[in-house]
Amino acid sequence: MGLKPDTLAKLAKFDTPTICNVIELFDVRPRSSGFMDGRIRAGFPELPPMVGFACTAAFRSGSPPLGGDAYGSFLEQVRQYESLPGPAVMVFQDLDDPPVGATFGEVMCSVYQGFGSTGLITSGGGRDLLQVRALDYPVFTGTTICAHAYCHILHLGLPVRVGGLVVQQGDLLHGDANGVTSIPLDIAADAADVAQEFCDAEKIVIGYVRGPGPKSVEGLAEVRTEFTEALAKLYRRVRRSFA
Repeated sequence: MGLKPDTLAKLAKFDTPTICNVIELFDVRPRSSGFMDGRIRAGFPELPPMVGFACTAAFRSGSPPLGGDAYGSFLEQVRQYESLPGPAVMVFQDLDDPPVGATFGEVMCSVYQGFGSTGLITSGGGRDLLQVRALDYPVFTGTTICAHAYCHILHLGLPVRVGGLVVQQGDLLHGDANGVTSIPLDIAADAADVAQEFCDAEKIVIGYVRGPGPKSVEGLAEVRTEFTEALAKLYRRVRRSFA
């Protein structure tokens, strides 16, 4: 399913927890699924949200490849960008347990970004962190490792499991300082359109507790009721539209 370019731009305006909250409105999956667990953390949490489509690969570095160029699949990864519906997010499953060498470094991230990738996720480690940070290229990793060891890519475009989440080639991903979630393609445009309304509903409570003047439990109860009613109204409208 194709998405309008402005859909990705809209999604990028909101943090990942907000996107997760909005996805819950559609009741398309259990609330305990669809996102990566705490093993995957933002390398540069100060960067804005990352949005793009998964370009998947399996990785290993604990032993030499059986033959050929260890980076032989590197060019093919970039070629796969053409088949994606939008900008690529590189997603690596490191098959070594624990990870031995770094999945990425300055050169790889520079190439990926140069061809339009908006970020990288790996269940393994990364290196050249200062240089990659200078690129403003978001990375999400399980650890940091200074050497690349016998790094090589085993397969491309197949499902991978990273941070407990199975990621398919072309899945829409959103990540920031809080972690990474997938966004079902059939609700992505609607989710982008209602995210601001969800934030506005939250401001009902936030505005009260952060505002001037004395606070009371009774006052909090009133704004909480207003907040709950606003969310219920949004939920009903979303469900009617999605149905």
